[in-house]
Amino acid sequence: MPAPLIGTLKRYTMGDEFVSARCVDVWCPPSYTEDADQRHPVIYMHDGQNLFDPQLAFGGVDWGIASAMQRVVRAAALPGAIVVGIWNSPQRRREYMPEQFLHTSGGQKRLAELRSSHGGEPLADAYLRFLVDVVKPFVDTNYRTLPDAAHTSVMGSSMGGLISLYALAEYPAVFRAAACVSTHWPAGETSLVEYFAAVLPPAGSHRLYFDYGTEGLDAAYEPFQLQMDEHLRRAGYTYDADWMTLKFPGTGHSESAWRARVHLPLAFLLK
Repeated sequence: MPAPLIGTLKRYTMGDEFVSARCVDVWCPPSYTEDADQRHPVIYMHDGQNLFDPQLAFGGVDWGIASAMQRVVRAAALPGAIVVGIWNSPQRRREYMPEQFLHTSGGQKRLAELRSSHGGEPLADAYLRFLVDVVKPFVDTNYRTLPDAAHTSVMGSSMGGLISLYALAEYPAVFRAAACVSTHWPAGETSLVEYFAAVLPPAGSHRLYFDYGTEGLDAAYEPFQLQMDEHLRRAGYTYDADWMTLKFPGTGHSESAWRARVHLPLAFLLK
């Protein structure tokens, strides 16, 4: 039997004319119910079915977000954040692959691959419109949030890391920070890194977290992440202040690996 969930979790079904309906989980920390006047920051996370319940999560291991958030709260004396988990759909690759990159010269081959191997046109822009125009307004209307960009973050792993970075690049007035865990750079390799280097907000206005392991799929990530890090340095991003990249030797590409370190990106987003 899984341990009782800390905080409260409610599940909704949402969709719009651009993306298929899917579950959206909204988790509130204990401080949300303990203080009726307290407003909370919000972290929007992709692959939402993997966050709270091992019976739903890929491979039977969830991220343990509730316990990780409480660990951060205790360590930093913070009130915690509301976490919104948007479940993925069968169109995950099409929804998470940064769409505008695919229309650059460096992305044309990847666009052809997406069409032939994943069933159609890219859907990332539609997915982000759904997140920004449907999910976020619902959460801000029905929960005591701090709705401004300074208190709104986005986070995901693998392709979810790419769509998190893309969300910040496309909607810098909505999201102040992004946590990109085991970012799947091979989806576009150096061309994708260079695309993001050209479209990210200027240094000093936003905060970025990256990490990667060294086993499995993660074994291919380091060269591209180092390229991204160098672009950030040249752009004036200050390490540990508005940008952080962490390497985890010996860890692979799995929910269990991300569960073991998820308190670190959560703390970075909230500090």
